[in-house]
Amino acid sequence: MKPLLLLDVDGVLNPMGPAAAGYRRYRCTIGAEVYTVHLNPAHGRRLLELALNTGSELVWATTWEHHANEWIAPRIGLPTLPMIPMSPDAPSEHGEMFKTPHVAAYVGRRPFVWFDDQVWAEDEEYLRVHQGLENFLLVHVDPAEGLTSRHLGMAEKWLTLSGFSQGPERI
Repeated sequence: MKPLLLLDVDGVLNPMGPAAAGYRRYRCTIGAEVYTVHLNPAHGRRLLELALNTGSELVWATTWEHHANEWIAPRIGLPTLPMIPMSPDAPSEHGEMFKTPHVAAYVGRRPFVWFDDQVWAEDEEYLRVHQGLENFLLVHVDPAEGLTSRHLGMAEKWLTLSGFSQGPERI
């Protein structure tokens, strides 16, 4: 069972604060909506390296859903990734974020690391207590800062020390 690396877009790959060095500005049109996103092309390479080094699978966990493969992935150098379907109007039963039940249903019993700017103690409690999941790491990303080397290092360390890392994949 490959571990999963779950990726949010807004607040993680697209920080909400001023664009830092290394980020590029893009205008994305989805239907009638136009969005401005700031993306760092180095994130794709670094996420792919993390997945390769830990034998993990990258998966979108974002309300961008399939649009992440159209608009985000090519701009940061990621291939088309699997996507967790989201329903933003799903009610919260225990204070968890609306995405959390969707994530729980998708991951099953697979170990996972979830990079998101909206994961909190309520999400961890929901996953552990109400879903019975044990093998996961929630990595809260400051939405003003976005994904950093520290976050990626936390994920790699947890996967390796927990024994979930399958090491570099051999082709």
